Amino acid sequence: MSLLLILTIVLPLAASLLIMAGADPRRTSLVAAVVNLAFSLVLFFGYDRTAGGWQFLSEWKILPKLGINMTLGADGLTLVMILLATLVTVSALWVAPKVEKYNGLYHVSLLFISAGVIGAFASLDVLFLYSFHELALIPTFLMIGIWGTGDRQAAAWKATIYLGLGSFVLLIGLIALYISIPSGHRTLDLRELDQLATSGVLHPSALIYLLLLVGFGSLVSLFPLHSWAPGAYACAPPPAAMLHAGVLKKFGLYGLIRIALPLFPEAMHELNGLLLLLVVGNILYIGYVTVSQKRLDWTIGYSSVMHMGYIFLGLASLNMIGVSGAALLMFAHGLSVAAAFALCGEIRRRTGTLEYSELGGIARTAPVLALLFGFATMASLGLPGFANFAGEVLVFFGATAAGSVMVIPVIVAVWGVVISAIYMLRAYRNVFWGPVVQRWESVADIASGAKWAVILLLLPLMIAGFYPQFILKMAGTALPH
Repeated sequence: MSLLLILTIVLPLAASLLIMAGADPRRTSLVAAVVNLAFSLVLFFGYDRTAGGWQFLSEWKILPKLGINMTLGADGLTLVMILLATLVTVSALWVAPKVEKYNGLYHVSLLFISAGVIGAFASLDVLFLYSFHELALIPTFLMIGIWGTGDRQAAAWKATIYLGLGSFVLLIGLIALYISIPSGHRTLDLRELDQLATSGVLHPSALIYLLLLVGFGSLVSLFPLHSWAPGAYACAPPPAAMLHAGVLKKFGLYGLIRIALPLFPEAMHELNGLLLLLVVGNILYIGYVTVSQKRLDWTIGYSSVMHMGYIFLGLASLNMIGVSGAALLMFAHGLSVAAAFALCGEIRRRTGTLEYSELGGIARTAPVLALLFGFATMASLGLPGFANFAGEVLVFFGATAAGSVMVIPVIVAVWGVVISAIYMLRAYRNVFWGPVVQRWESVADIASGAKWAVILLLLPLMIAGFYPQFILKMAGTALPH
């Protein structure tokens, strides 16, 4: 089983080498992605939940005297995130078109994003967790700058500056964490760090937690460090937006769960008021900004940023219910936003525009496309039957159980659901309903390949919506009680 975990990282890289050697880009990348999805399912269902803990371990000594080793392993939360990554990768490559400019590099970039994010989730060493994430960021910038639309160069540079600075702050925080460990105990292994914190040997300062919050938060588009995200997603090619918004952005949340929750419990309590203030900004301020958008891609981009507030609210509850809801919502949001961006790309491909003022009535000529977008819309709203609903309910319960300090954030979060309904239903109406605009009378419906690529994302959303224990039992094995 440990070999399968290694292969989930190596296989996309091997497929990239084959493409660079002359293999067919689309066929090679899609086959590798499907095989990787199969590997992730075997790992997911092969995990021993009774035993729990880290399984499928592999280790390579790098600098053992400094406590730096490349260690791969997985627990329940890791496997949930790897399953999310492989699902979105298959869907993204399935809808990826054949581009005229550097088609091979286009697919190689998508595979590198996938390999980097899976490597980050599977790394037990903090240094390699960080390094794999940086590996995934580089092709993201390339895809926006080379194959993006609109003001893609500005969007690529803005994302590069924001995420580069965020990564630098994060690196400083990780170095400070390493230095804060008493001499003779220094390590970057997540398992050993947890043990040091539990035994009382490790007492990192609140300043280090603040650095990690800023670093990870900027990668997740935590308010007010969010402005890079909507433009980057709107300008990025749909497959890149699917992978980044759906999977790569979850790295920051994953890092906070892995590092901040077990190592900085006191600092999180001390600075929880600050985090809650930023959560209110994510939900309320960005929610109203989303309502004002006049393009579908920008609406979905801002919506993705807004919904990060709910996941942060679950983390800020500092209890098992809220954090479990956050973990489920990470999985659910990744699938729903990836489906939305895939369908957004299909609409742009058929009409050449995403302006609400130019669209309307497409449901009459493209009913399947309208139906699938309706499902993605309802999932984003948190409609019962989708995993988003179960995750949000748990977040609300966890936040309510955290005490009176959560009253205002919970009220804001409930009002945010109303705001979400306003902008998503407005988008659905403007694009698909109303009188048929004459120029769209002959718009083709969604192609079979893209249809099944979106269904691949919606089906797990509904399975986890009707039976959330499917995800919660796995993620719960890794979450602090």
